[in-house]
Amino acid sequence: MFNYILRRILIMIPTLIGITIISFAIINLAPGSPIEQKIQQMKFGGAGREGGGGAKSSGVSEEVIQALKKQYGFDKPIHVRYWIWLKNISRLDFGESFTYEEPVLNVIVSKFPVSLQFGVISLIMSYVVCVLLGVLKAVKHGSTFDHVTSFFLSVFYSIPDFMLAILLIVYFAGGRFFHWFPIGELYSDNYYDLSLWGKIIDRIHHFVLPLICYMIGSFTVLTMLMKNSLLDEVKKDYIRTARAKGVSEKSVFLKHALRNALIPIVTGIGGFLAVFFTGALLLESIFQLDGIGLLSYKSILQRDYNVIMGIMFLESILLLVGNLLSDIAYVVVDPRIDFE
Repeated sequence: MFNYILRRILIMIPTLIGITIISFAIINLAPGSPIEQKIQQMKFGGAGREGGGGAKSSGVSEEVIQALKKQYGFDKPIHVRYWIWLKNISRLDFGESFTYEEPVLNVIVSKFPVSLQFGVISLIMSYVVCVLLGVLKAVKHGSTFDHVTSFFLSVFYSIPDFMLAILLIVYFAGGRFFHWFPIGELYSDNYYDLSLWGKIIDRIHHFVLPLICYMIGSFTVLTMLMKNSLLDEVKKDYIRTARAKGVSEKSVFLKHALRNALIPIVTGIGGFLAVFFTGALLLESIFQLDGIGLLSYKSILQRDYNVIMGIMFLESILLLVGNLLSDIAYVVVDPRIDFE
């Protein structure tokens, strides 16, 4: 197993470099550079506008344009800029944000808590609830409980998360009917004046609606995957043998079949690292949450190359490490699996 992990880590290096080369090229060749954004801000008194125009029609002198290119490092060819960027990130220096005018790492860290909290909590709750519900549906397969829960899961799956967010706000967050839940931010203005228990309740109060929308997409898929995986497992010969020996149905499902049925489920376990940079743009916009998703969107619109590359680089590392952890999780669930 150690040799396999070492090989995977060595493969990650050229893979990561390949990702960064393609990403850097696409981002830098896209129309509307940070220079054009800066020129538009200068021309229109800082109001700015997306894309368009270019330097020649801006009315800004050529000396100013060349000074801006030198300031932002665009006076060099793209391959030289990439090499400089690559050397800088080896020292964890992602450069400075063109928009926020501060180090990229500081910008990302400032938006990190929102996406991290919702990503981690939704992942844990999804797997805990979905595994339990999937096992219960498998045990009660064909019963009224199974049919009713399948109906509701199908309804949940058919509703887009952003549409559900709008409906929840309209009905439960002061839109038209009830004002049971707040929207915007992660806690109330008087949060730091509350007791420990009060802080917990306040956090839960703010988390309920966004968390439902974060979970809704994967909830049905994970539950049905768990149920079907367990039902397929109980049809195998070793389960028939266990039943023939008089093993109870509870032991058949929970002791003999469950572990093997979890193998398809652990495929996504490695993705838990990716939730550190998971950003749901529409949800963060609707619920007024300033997280990674909204930062990524704004950075693309504002052509903030350093922030875009910083987010992409960190997320690529987490995805590659997550894939490796998924393989390790296979071995933990079923020691018979050997990657050597």
